[in-house]
Amino acid sequence: MTDFVGRRRELKELREDIARTGLDTLSGRKAKAPRARVLLVAGRPGSGRTALAEAFVREVAEEYPDGVLRTRLTAPGGETVATERAVRGLLEALGHRTPPGAGEDELSSTLRTALDGRRAIILVDDAADPHQVDALLPDTPECLVVVTAEGPLTGIPDVRPCTLGGLDTPSAVRMLVHRIGDTRVTADPRAAESLAEECGGQPAALVLVGGWLAAHPKASVADVAKQLHDMPAAAAAAGGPLARCFRLVYETLPQPAQRTLRLLPLAPAGIIDSHTASALAGCSVAAAQSTLDDFAALGLVRHGHDGLFFLPGCLAPLLQALLEAKERPAEVQLARARMLERTVRLLHSCQAMADEDEETVREVLDGLPRALRFPDRRAAATWLDTRLPALSAAASLAVADGELDTLARRLVAGLVRALAEHRGTAEAAPELYGLHRLVLNVAERRSLHREQAAALLNLADLDAETGRTQEALERYRAALDAGRAANDPYASGRAMESVGGAHQELGDWHRASDWFGRALSQALARGERADEARLYGRLGNVHTYAGRYGDALRSWRAAAAGYRKLADVPGQAKALSEMARVQEYAGRPEESLHTCREAVELARRAGDQRLQAALQVRLADTLDRLGDPAAARLHRSAADRLLGDDPAACEIRSGSD
Repeated sequence: MTDFVGRRRELKELREDIARTGLDTLSGRKAKAPRARVLLVAGRPGSGRTALAEAFVREVAEEYPDGVLRTRLTAPGGETVATERAVRGLLEALGHRTPPGAGEDELSSTLRTALDGRRAIILVDDAADPHQVDALLPDTPECLVVVTAEGPLTGIPDVRPCTLGGLDTPSAVRMLVHRIGDTRVTADPRAAESLAEECGGQPAALVLVGGWLAAHPKASVADVAKQLHDMPAAAAAAGGPLARCFRLVYETLPQPAQRTLRLLPLAPAGIIDSHTASALAGCSVAAAQSTLDDFAALGLVRHGHDGLFFLPGCLAPLLQALLEAKERPAEVQLARARMLERTVRLLHSCQAMADEDEETVREVLDGLPRALRFPDRRAAATWLDTRLPALSAAASLAVADGELDTLARRLVAGLVRALAEHRGTAEAAPELYGLHRLVLNVAERRSLHREQAAALLNLADLDAETGRTQEALERYRAALDAGRAANDPYASGRAMESVGGAHQELGDWHRASDWFGRALSQALARGERADEARLYGRLGNVHTYAGRYGDALRSWRAAAAGYRKLADVPGQAKALSEMARVQEYAGRPEESLHTCREAVELARRAGDQRLQAALQVRLADTLDRLGDPAAARLHRSAADRLLGDDPAACEIRSGSD
């Protein structure tokens, strides 16, 4: 069922606006950069601007075969959605992965490139300012952008707003019929017209009144119209017809339902499910679900998919006013804490479902109430995907609040782990980047140096993976300072090694070897043998790149010895393999041959066929240089047998050249 009626004039006006001659053409100038046509539907919250935009998009969708992309730029509570998040969402809808930490300009450019040559519609709901919209505009006139906003967007040229008032009386009456049937309207059509006028033709007000009449089948339309007419203006909080209709519905709710409704503005991003409502109100999940279903029937919330409900933005100010007037601050904070605690436990359950160990899963679930358990991994992943906007908003709000930092840190940590388990670190990187920034905010605010170091290291790693090496280097240095302030040798050692890695990526071999050396000195002082072996290897790599073959051989020899002491046969084999490569570079083929044979035997013991094959190819190349082509052919044949049909064979051979 849809509540959209009327608006034929506005729909015709919007359609005509697509083909309207632009201002540049009217003035005889050719547009410098032709962009998508922007259509603006302007109206106050509750005027039906989104419904009109959606109806218009349905009418013209066939003319845009590349589909409809949707984004919302203002949350129901009035918070502006970050432009980066909006653009990232559109890119994901187009199937484009976006680099973590990318800024607005980079993302906007990527979006325009992705839309080049496409014929698509972008529906931008509830824009707060023209800058938000400008970042989303494609550089192709084949696309159409439909925007809803409260007023004109004067910063975007050549946009003529379609401004909405109330529905005409016949359309408003038809909307009531959609909600309550035609019996009571037919019995007293004049009363229905009077009720429509009391609602000011405002769709949101008509939805509330229609929902209330549907829930009270014995109430007459005339009585409701009289109630609204007689309602004191002061009691409506100067909110006009919508406030009066809301008051009518609210005051007839049971007390527990009134309180649940008052607390809904606390739901992050205006997204609600039975767990959110249950935690906020302190009631059972079943009771919360029943209450939300009742609210949806009354028009107080909107139904979504997968058990979700959405708080209408036009009602958020009215509910916020009730929350502030009737709930004590301590009770509000307690409700928020209950909601965050419930979310943390759900994330814990969600993460557990991704574990391959059935015994571990069972152990975690046994410690949780039945209502917090997921039936299987797929259900947990679906919950994470559908709730992610709310979960991200919850993390941001908890950090911004500042009063619940312990819960905020647990929530962020739980969300990071759940995303990594279900999506993998690479796929979840854009979300993880934002979460690590939140952790950094809390850590800096509370002078938690260890957490600060961890967040900086995580952010720097993501910067490094996406090619922002200079930014990564700055963060690694900051992480080193934080690690030292926390007296955390692990964090400081990890930071020193990462600083060296960043310098290596930048081709600064001198600084890279210096920082690897510092990290190695700390590992040696602490007797951290695994770190020692790895760092000797990293030093060997840098010396090799710099052409310092003597230093490289000493480092790789020390790395091989370290792996031998650790009984790490694969590590020892790889270290000897690198030694053989450096010996080859240094013009010592006989030594390389001997080292390579030793490495082959270790690789065989480790069961690493790819490494064995690579070493066999290296042996063959060395034997060719030593003038023994027959032996070289034998080793190449051995490599072929080891590789079989492995498609990476070419990579291995090329890597050994």
